[in-house]
Amino acid sequence: MDARFSGIVHVLAAAVLWGTVGPAQLVADAEVSLVSLGACRMLLGGAVLGLFTVRAAGLRTLWRPAARWWMLAGVLVTAAFQVCFLEAVERTGAALATAVTFGTVPVITGLWAWWFERERASAAGWCGTACSLAGIGLLLVPDAAAQVDVTGVLLGIASGGSFGTYIAATKQLARRGADTTAAAPMSVLCAGVLLSPWLVARPGGLGAPRAVLLIGWLALGTTALGYLLFARGVTRISAATAGTLSLGEPLVAAVLGVALLGERPGAVAACGAALLLGGLIAVSLPSRGRTAPGGKEPTVAAGGGTRADEAGSRGGTPKAAPRNERGRF
Repeated sequence: MDARFSGIVHVLAAAVLWGTVGPAQLVADAEVSLVSLGACRMLLGGAVLGLFTVRAAGLRTLWRPAARWWMLAGVLVTAAFQVCFLEAVERTGAALATAVTFGTVPVITGLWAWWFERERASAAGWCGTACSLAGIGLLLVPDAAAQVDVTGVLLGIASGGSFGTYIAATKQLARRGADTTAAAPMSVLCAGVLLSPWLVARPGGLGAPRAVLLIGWLALGTTALGYLLFARGVTRISAATAGTLSLGEPLVAAVLGVALLGERPGAVAACGAALLLGGLIAVSLPSRGRTAPGGKEPTVAAGGGTRADEAGSRGGTPKAAPRNERGRF
């Protein structure tokens, strides 16, 4: 199989798995604490993922003085993402929660890129940011046809902000020589440990068959398997292609929400979701001036940077990390 085609298949499969998180939560309809559910997902998923990806040498790089605070930030926002996203799904439905979350991500990553790197947004970046903000604004407008839970939308924004901050923290770890392949599972596992007191305080319903199946799918299917597929495929394709394929995530959530859950957003909410997805498409398009020698787009390296970044670290000309590089929980 051609390496690029194989990479596309792996990344697209990962996006499909991630897109099932919200629908699976609603289909299972398990009567459990959402914080406890998130803790179980992260503890089990992070542990299994770590068995396949973490090495002792990589772990040591995460606790260097220059990297440890960024690692801590990654753990905190990973925990915040889990809680806010699951609650947003519960309140607004799978389709809108996923659209709001991942429509917010490019805005936050753009702000962090400007703050840390003084990186100016491209025309596509500005367009994507404007679309995302307009879409969120429409979702907050009262709609007589279908009432949208404002608190749920705000939680979706918070989860997207956490996700965008995680990406920024991962980039800072990479710049400080940390092994980002080890950082992802350790962030998930440590975030699960951080939320584990809820397992003692609110354990009700976790042993029910529906809850066990849901935890198993979220931990093993969407976290462990999803990340393994993404990590394997993303090294074989360009960063822009990876960003575009990741749009399958909100698309899958929207399709499953309508087909399986009967979600029918009103006209205003539908326009808002469409603008959010339009913003994601805009920031996923290749930008001029970021192509590697020979006219090829930079591909994403296993550690989270690009092949051009790796060349720079070996003494070549350093290249800026792509704006649409996406980390995963």
